[in-house]
Amino acid sequence: MDTKRSAMKSRIVKQGVLSFAAACIIFLANNGRLSGQDLNTAISFTRSEAYDKAEEVFKQLIQKEPGNAKYYFYYGENKLLDFFSDTISNSLQAYTREAKAIFEKGVQANSSDPLNYIGLARVAFYLGDNKTADEMRAKARSLLLPYKNIKKMQPPAKDYAFALAKIAESYISINFTVDTSKALPLIREALKIDYKNKDIYLIAGDIYNLVIDGSNAIKNYNLAQDYDPTSPTANMKIGSIYVRAKNLGAAIPYFERAIELNQNYAPAYRELGSLYSMARKYDQAKQYYEKYLDLTKGNIPAKISYVRSLFYAGEYDEVIKNVDEIFAVDRSKAYLNRLAGYSAYEKKDADYDKALKYMETLFETVSPELIIKRDYTYLAKILLKKNQDYPNLIRDRDRVSEQLEREKQRYNSVNAAEKAKMKPLLDTLTAQLARYNKRVATAEKEIDRAFGEYNKALSNYDPEDVNLINEIALAYYNFRRYDSAARMWAKLIALGRNDINDYMQVGRAFYVGNNYKSADSIFNLVIQKNPEYLPAHIYLARTHSKMEPDARVGRAKPHFEKVIQIAAADSVKNESEMIEAFGYLAYHHLQNENLAKAREFFNRMVELNPRNNENKIRGYIGIGQIDLRMAGNEKTIEGKLPFLARAQEDFKKALAIDASNETARASLKYAQDYEAAVRKGINPNEQKGVVRDSAGQPIANASVKVKDTAAETYTNPRGEFKFEIPQASEALIISAPGYQSKELPVVRPLKPITVVLDK
Repeated sequence: MDTKRSAMKSRIVKQGVLSFAAACIIFLANNGRLSGQDLNTAISFTRSEAYDKAEEVFKQLIQKEPGNAKYYFYYGENKLLDFFSDTISNSLQAYTREAKAIFEKGVQANSSDPLNYIGLARVAFYLGDNKTADEMRAKARSLLLPYKNIKKMQPPAKDYAFALAKIAESYISINFTVDTSKALPLIREALKIDYKNKDIYLIAGDIYNLVIDGSNAIKNYNLAQDYDPTSPTANMKIGSIYVRAKNLGAAIPYFERAIELNQNYAPAYRELGSLYSMARKYDQAKQYYEKYLDLTKGNIPAKISYVRSLFYAGEYDEVIKNVDEIFAVDRSKAYLNRLAGYSAYEKKDADYDKALKYMETLFETVSPELIIKRDYTYLAKILLKKNQDYPNLIRDRDRVSEQLEREKQRYNSVNAAEKAKMKPLLDTLTAQLARYNKRVATAEKEIDRAFGEYNKALSNYDPEDVNLINEIALAYYNFRRYDSAARMWAKLIALGRNDINDYMQVGRAFYVGNNYKSADSIFNLVIQKNPEYLPAHIYLARTHSKMEPDARVGRAKPHFEKVIQIAAADSVKNESEMIEAFGYLAYHHLQNENLAKAREFFNRMVELNPRNNENKIRGYIGIGQIDLRMAGNEKTIEGKLPFLARAQEDFKKALAIDASNETARASLKYAQDYEAAVRKGINPNEQKGVVRDSAGQPIANASVKVKDTAAETYTNPRGEFKFEIPQASEALIISAPGYQSKELPVVRPLKPITVVLDK
């Protein structure tokens, strides 16, 4: 998955930076005219990635010798290395603030030492303060005095060259990019002064590595190895280059060589464990991980480092297991809830409840300043995944609600004995609906919370993060918050994304979310940009169709006519758009009794593509409905019969294509029954009924109207009504002043109905 790949890439780059920085500390210990077993101990802890133990020693050294500026530099470097060891869990703001304070104390201890200024430059650069970073670099450079004779340099040549290299390194950004035009000239100058300095070659290798120049990176790493044959660092870095290139076989010998040079070099065992895990050689991976843990026994930071490696390798169950083991010994590392929560979400058999529990513990126990952007996004994704069945839940709830409403209507129209029989079913449906409503309310609360967390990640860190904006918009869309999805996608347009597809994405979201006014505006904008863009025209037509009170109005008519005009340029490619337009226009004309026009569009539906049976069936059924309508308009039996015969032929044509088509079969039977009734002198389109209130009393002057037509009648003083309705009628709307309106489907053959209106 993308998360895993990006994390792995980041880890590989960071591993190179970490090993370089550790090597720099060793260089300073050996060449910076500092001595003492305690300092070497601190450096060895840093090199072993035991940053907390190194920190303890640095604090002791500073307490004993507070005027030694270089102690502060090592300490600040240790703090930054600690951050880079786990950028998933660590807060950049918190760690850089602490490192800055340490470097500033180093400046106070000795303002003529350039290293702490370089440390301050790096901190500023990580935080995006380029002005301050340049000022600190300039200050450090000013302390490197002009020279003519290398032997008389001030500071001494090795320190001078190393400081230049560190200034070059300060151009590496927090995102592991580098300005080579500024960094490489400093490297070249440093090598002129001290061409045997392995650490300068390591920095050069890192810079080339970051710009994906593997050849020059390996060349410089090999030179570093030549000048320090006993150090494992260069081999680790070369190995990381091959890992990034996905050449795991080539990487293994370099990691193994690092171990040969230092049998106790724990990070190499961890890297080999991770590498074999990526190669799915789990037995070998386990052996190296076990060796790593044995070398770092009792070292919680090392165990944490192991956990991170497991996460990057996708061993999510092992991450959770080890985090729980660490918590059994030391619960102070509350930030590990982060990796456990991420892992419970990412693992194959994801446990979203467990993931949520870890994340909630993280937010409850970790200082707010240590909460990172990814915590908010993961919490949001966990909450949404936990409720991924929400659309189905809504569908099932609505199904039960509709069934309950139908049963209530039946219940109100039957006698007492029948009511007693129906009561258990009503009670069951009522209880089901209550349970569904409770589940929906719980889900919506968590979904709302998820979007709140998403928006915190966006607003608190980078409001212009286009990838996150798109992720949030997609989540809004998937959870039926279409208006919010549209407005979120609109932010991308405001940020400069000006592609037609971006506009269409916004317009479609508004459309699906029933915000037709906004959808209309967006689709018109697209048409202004490209007047012949068919998708915008079809959606504009659909939008206006949705905005019509009924099909007779024809608000969408000119837009569907435009669709046909544009789509006709390639009727094969644009067949579905043309059929949709034919269907709308046919129905519009049918509702306006313009039967000749309606027939024209149904015929075009049949003729557009003779090989498309589905469209031909729709067309024949439509033509048959027109003939039924014409039969209904005739006053005499003799006038009705020819149209009924033609209608039956139309429906038979549809059945000849698909004998199982239910609509055609039902329509044919209706036409046959209609003909039989006509021959008997019966009107099959006469609807009778009575309208009562919930107490059973008749409601006089209640309106009974055929939906989407002008056909309407009113009840008499006894609540009774009788009138002829159009053959294609789909529903009746019954209303009366002071009562709630009710919509009932038209069920054929027509039978007398009883309607109960509630106040």
